[in-house]
Amino acid sequence: MKYIRFFKEIKLSDLNLVGGKNASLGEAYQELVPQGVKVPNGFAITSEAYWHLLSAAGILDTLKDTLNGLDRHNMDDLARRGKKARDLILGARIPEDLWLEIVQGYEILGKEYGENPDVAVRSSATAEDLPTASFAGQQDTYLNIRGLADLREACLKCFASLFTDRAISYRVDKGFNHFDIALSIGIMKMVRSDKGASGVMFSLDTETGFRDVVFITGAYGLGENVVQGNVDPDEFYVFKPTFETGHKSIIRKNLGQKQFRMVYSLGNAKETVHNERVSAEDARKFCLTDDEILVLADYAIKVEKHYSRKAGENRPMDMEWAKDGISGEIFLVQARPETVESQKKDDYLESYTLDEKSRVIVRGKSVGQKIASGKVHVIRTLSQIRDFKPGEVLVAETTTPDWEPVMKTAAAIITNRGGRTCHAAIVSRELGIPAVVGAEGATDQLEDGQQVTVSCAQGDTGMVYEGILRFHVDRTKLDKLERPRTKVMMNLGDPDQAFSHSFIPNDGVGLARLEFIVNGFIKIHPMALVHPEKVLDPKVRAEIEGMTSGYADKKEYFVEKLAFGIGTIAAAFYPKPVTVRMSDFKSNEYASLIGGSYFEPHEENPMLGFRGASRYASPRYRDGFSLECQAIRRVREGMGLTNVRIMIPFCRTLKEGKAVIDVLGENGLVRGKNGLEIFVMCEIPNNIIQIDAFSKLFDGFSIGSNDLTQMTLGVDRDSEILADSFDERDPGVMAFIRMAVEGTKRNNVHSGICGQAPSDFPEVAEELVRMGIESISLNPDTVIKTTLTILEAERQMKK
Repeated sequence: MKYIRFFKEIKLSDLNLVGGKNASLGEAYQELVPQGVKVPNGFAITSEAYWHLLSAAGILDTLKDTLNGLDRHNMDDLARRGKKARDLILGARIPEDLWLEIVQGYEILGKEYGENPDVAVRSSATAEDLPTASFAGQQDTYLNIRGLADLREACLKCFASLFTDRAISYRVDKGFNHFDIALSIGIMKMVRSDKGASGVMFSLDTETGFRDVVFITGAYGLGENVVQGNVDPDEFYVFKPTFETGHKSIIRKNLGQKQFRMVYSLGNAKETVHNERVSAEDARKFCLTDDEILVLADYAIKVEKHYSRKAGENRPMDMEWAKDGISGEIFLVQARPETVESQKKDDYLESYTLDEKSRVIVRGKSVGQKIASGKVHVIRTLSQIRDFKPGEVLVAETTTPDWEPVMKTAAAIITNRGGRTCHAAIVSRELGIPAVVGAEGATDQLEDGQQVTVSCAQGDTGMVYEGILRFHVDRTKLDKLERPRTKVMMNLGDPDQAFSHSFIPNDGVGLARLEFIVNGFIKIHPMALVHPEKVLDPKVRAEIEGMTSGYADKKEYFVEKLAFGIGTIAAAFYPKPVTVRMSDFKSNEYASLIGGSYFEPHEENPMLGFRGASRYASPRYRDGFSLECQAIRRVREGMGLTNVRIMIPFCRTLKEGKAVIDVLGENGLVRGKNGLEIFVMCEIPNNIIQIDAFSKLFDGFSIGSNDLTQMTLGVDRDSEILADSFDERDPGVMAFIRMAVEGTKRNNVHSGICGQAPSDFPEVAEELVRMGIESISLNPDTVIKTTLTILEAERQMKK
């Protein structure tokens, strides 16, 4: 056939003939189906067919005249010319020789899938899905097309969509001549994801460019809702390096609201698909099982490897998937190069930091890592975009490709709905502007003209603050930064910031605090999950029930969420060591967790009370500590992240140390097994005085300068009255630190520090280097500056 090519006849090299989408689908159908990646069959109507249509209708010159002299900044002029161009094509007839081939192709699909198969009619421009320009959503797609009459109409509409206002504007912005580009159409068997689920996945983290994860989003029904941002999808992360060694490396799952499900419309010629509400029960469940998540991760890795081989360089990929709700099969339905993070140069580090805070008006999912401010402009209908002024903050229910001409002039974008792979998120990344998506109620809580600051620099949660706030940007050249002999590690508690912080030059994590994960992501006291019957307040019990409703075993809620938090941090820095300190809440802090008051004693001085190692073997908390251990095992054994090592806090005596080692062993965490190292915080004078004996129990010591200062000087570090007396630089404290470092050398165990002192005081960092400490763990914002201090101290020692 002259104008038709089936997927089995198409490869990437056919881009000029069948466009980016179809060339990629043909490549996948031929090369990846044999590797186990399922791709629905279909055929392409070639770009030659497009030119044939224009020529046969005699409209090419008129089209050129229509777009000549276009003022893309004039929305009315763009809309008028775009409509005229589309009407010219919609008024044309598909030439008979072309139509006969389309009919023949459709009938061949009918022999494979049954008479009159339901198909997707998908645009595929010849400049689409390039590594530097995605053209995502610029042309139209039509779903659930069945029968020749509907197919003819959908093809004409698809050809005409090359001249949507958004497509015209995008081509001008990217420097493409309108008539250097043609449109091919893909006719592809529909996957019955209307009865299943669908979504988007990337072979990197879309917000940070972290390359070692597959990031999957999904919701019930056909995939348009996820792409268009009509729903808040589920999110899943799979860690590629250990998944490829046979581990079930799902390191994170975030439950989305999945408000709508797009399904087939029956007996309605005008509307082939429609949205229906998702029940509360279904919304509380993930749209994919763990096994299905891992199938998609396998697809993503195979796609990335294949396209990277073809390109001769690493090529992160942007993919769409669909799960057939009838057969249960999972299909790849699109693959194209990721065009934002993969194009960034990594020779410098850019970091945005807010210098002040104010009231948070709304929260949502952050897109990008920048900060911007401006006046709010709420847009409720497409007709209102003409009033939008450059530099304003665009606020809307959601966005579609038709909004792009004004989106590129916005300071920031905020939407009520959508996930990190929706249209607003994709365009914001490509434009390099911050966006907060899925910010429920934003259009009601924000008012036109209101001044706000939009921050996406604080992890996964995007914040919209009241007023114009000061912020600064740090840019650090990385290509010439030396690495010191002393290991420079990082203190980190927030898994949301792990991927971005991993790009700061480092030697691993010297302190990962479990308390941050428990407080921020779990919120429930572990013993309230072990013994819910002891929680007597009906309101508290109802709150716990609601938070754990998706879990048959309430304890699994704690273990899974803690494992995901630890796993995310461990994956971000893999294979560098990540030192996870077991929980070190004080009893008053534990009591503030949901249900915690039923399990904690009242203490006059919790700082010196029931905390750290003393809790772990105590009947009061032993079962809670067991849940912490289960999470560690899941990370090390299930996810394969054996770079995690354990650190025990506030271990007062050798007896406590031995008891903790025994409890760890009872929970399957045996020192030396599968390379497990167990460290202890060195923060009590007794740890230093008896360091030779403690060294027989533990593989390393990390000095906690805050508690060591408190214990050495007899100063409560929370006391405002005695604040002037609390000083980590006191000669007595520094003498203890020196003794600790000398003791570790004498016993051939690791020495490090994770306390605040070297982050706050350069002279302490210099002195630690002179002592010969092995590692210094710092707050992320001081790593670069202190690394330079350490390098200079090491140079001075050589003189």
